[in-house]
Amino acid sequence: MAGKSSVTIRDVAAKAGVSHQTVSRVINGSDRVLPETRAKVEDAIAELDYSPNAIARSMAKGRTGILACIAPNLTDYTFASLISGAEIEVRKHGYFLLSASAPDGDTFAALIDELVSSRRAEAIMVFNPYADDRHQYLPADFPVVFAGARPRDDAMNSVALDDVSVGFDATQHLLNLGHTRIGMVTGPLAEDCSQDRCQGFNKALAAKNLTPQPEFTIEGDWSAKSGYDALMAFAELGNMPSAIVAQNDLMAVGMLRAARDMGIAIPDQLSIIGIDDIPMAAYSAPPLTTIKQDFLMIGREAAKLLIRSVEEPDAPLQHLVLPAEMVKRRSTGPFNA
Repeated sequence: MAGKSSVTIRDVAAKAGVSHQTVSRVINGSDRVLPETRAKVEDAIAELDYSPNAIARSMAKGRTGILACIAPNLTDYTFASLISGAEIEVRKHGYFLLSASAPDGDTFAALIDELVSSRRAEAIMVFNPYADDRHQYLPADFPVVFAGARPRDDAMNSVALDDVSVGFDATQHLLNLGHTRIGMVTGPLAEDCSQDRCQGFNKALAAKNLTPQPEFTIEGDWSAKSGYDALMAFAELGNMPSAIVAQNDLMAVGMLRAARDMGIAIPDQLSIIGIDDIPMAAYSAPPLTTIKQDFLMIGREAAKLLIRSVEEPDAPLQHLVLPAEMVKRRSTGPFNA
């Protein structure tokens, strides 16, 4: 049997055959539990030797008014915009948002321990939960919301962009312009949004009876430099795509710079489309065609779920998927044979 300290409220719930919310009601003495259900939960607690965290038990008795968000960094435009949207929303409801950066899994684990065990925060918003192993350190019996990412096991509230549709729409735009040799520069493939955008890319090609060419897909790291390096790598193939989907605008901007350095005319010789619509996209040379996502809205909707998870702990989980908008500029154009 697992050690006492490793047993969680979800283990008790599984043993008793009930939801973790029901276990929480039993622990907190709620009268909204049938006697026979209460008995099953109490038997499971005894059998597993489960000892609920005293601080977690006091959740309904005292409120700090502090919600937390953890991002890989606080300088990236995407993360900063999500936080701005979330902060606007939490202040409307009388909460304070504490933001912290965790560049790696170990730092993330330390922050989680500090925020949860000390009860400094009532709930936590997490960005990029699958960037590394950080998702493994998420507490099972504490309110958590994923912002900009979907959960893999439906165990967390989440708000995310419809990344499959985004990948499809970006590729479809290039197909409509007559391109058939289309490449993609992905974000880190460990992240779900990168995988989902690849899925949309492949789906759009399949709809035109086209088969993705493995050499036309290069993994980047979201940075402009990785976009620059990717276009250089495409050029070394000797059979460069006529159009490329960059999974974010920064990589697209890096490719625009590489094209300029190599004397490749955009869009006459190569079309490039990005995703995000960051401020510099409208001022790149040429202005970047992109798929706009509303970061502030994602942050606000995530904050609403975070507040709801605190004020209505028994509310069902929600997984919101938000649409994006095509912004056509001058970095894409008709295919020229």
